[in-house]
Amino acid sequence: MSVCVNLVGMQERKYYKNIWADFNKEKEMVFISGARQTGKTTLAKHIASQQPVSYYFNYDVPENKTKILAQPTFFEEIDRKKSDRPLVILDEIHKYKEWKNYLKGVYDGFADEFRFLVTGSGRLDLSRKRGDALAGRYLHFHLFPFTIGEISSPTIRQVAPEILRELPEQNNAARDLWETMFQVSGFPEPCLKGTSLKYRRWAHSYHSQVIRDDIRNEFAVRQIDTMEALYSLITNCVGSPFSAANQANTLKISHNTVSSWITVFEQFFLVFKLRPYSRKISRSLVKEPKIYFYDYCRIQDEALRFENMVAVELRRAVTLWTDFGFGEYQLWYLRNKEKQEVDFLVTENTQPLFMVEAKFSDVAVSPNLIKFQNALNVPAIQLVHQKNVARKIKNEKNVVIVASAADWLAGLN
Repeated sequence: MSVCVNLVGMQERKYYKNIWADFNKEKEMVFISGARQTGKTTLAKHIASQQPVSYYFNYDVPENKTKILAQPTFFEEIDRKKSDRPLVILDEIHKYKEWKNYLKGVYDGFADEFRFLVTGSGRLDLSRKRGDALAGRYLHFHLFPFTIGEISSPTIRQVAPEILRELPEQNNAARDLWETMFQVSGFPEPCLKGTSLKYRRWAHSYHSQVIRDDIRNEFAVRQIDTMEALYSLITNCVGSPFSAANQANTLKISHNTVSSWITVFEQFFLVFKLRPYSRKISRSLVKEPKIYFYDYCRIQDEALRFENMVAVELRRAVTLWTDFGFGEYQLWYLRNKEKQEVDFLVTENTQPLFMVEAKFSDVAVSPNLIKFQNALNVPAIQLVHQKNVARKIKNEKNVVIVASAADWLAGLN
């Protein structure tokens, strides 16, 4: 019961509201992008409710599609005092064909009178990367499904040295939430409802909408059934280097088609790829990536689902640390010529910062973690699913932290 109460309070997404508030002080236009149904509209409306004057515009509302053509500066009609700078929220505006030129025009013409909050999903992020006519006019951050790090603190922080070298405190609220998300994911709708039945109903509709509506509309994919089959098949690939050739043979399509579709899944926040770390980035790019899901409850194997959950938590941390301007953070996996691996490595400005191994139930320190720590000389953490695990293991000049995942990740804000 306490988990549901905490989650209801989390709908306000204070962690992300604080990021927006900080960005809003610096720039008149802020972008928020992320997967479908992560709560972008809810967050925008919570932000609007705290502003003296605001205007919410959703491009999906039919009459708004004609309004933007007939009266592009419709927001000028807002009833306000001269001293007010209203917040104009433009939700799903990226679906408007000329959205980038439109935003450029309203920013250049009205940034001294209004503030703008622009929200959207895959196409917003994708269009930004294709060539940015809006460069220098906005700040941007990503919204993720619920994560332990977000819920444990309302404020984004750089990784604290003590979390990498000291045992975490027990966090019962984080543990309860972790168990809930392990069954129903961190997406707000199924997480708030909190049952596996509600999750399965939500998931069936969600993934079909993204592939059959969003992706097909953007790319005019003809082999949509085959694309859905690929999306289903790759749940079996989590935790292992991904071979596009194997999937191509199974589905009787080209290697290039598989690779391009995986990239599309990534652009629409269905999956994300991790590359093997190499000091020479060019080597890393040609090696096989690993693939993880934002909706990790698609994965039936509990050990792999646990690994994927840890991956999402780390992905959220490095993405938002970068968005916020703390530095350039990236998430990798480690693999040597002997095919020994460590699940995750976080780098800061290309330099190794710390490594993480995800072990569902094994509290004995992974020999690979020891080996790679000795090679890279950075903090090492082994996370386990079970509760009440907190050990510090000496490794020459370093230490390895073995801890319950929920406890440790609660400190990764």
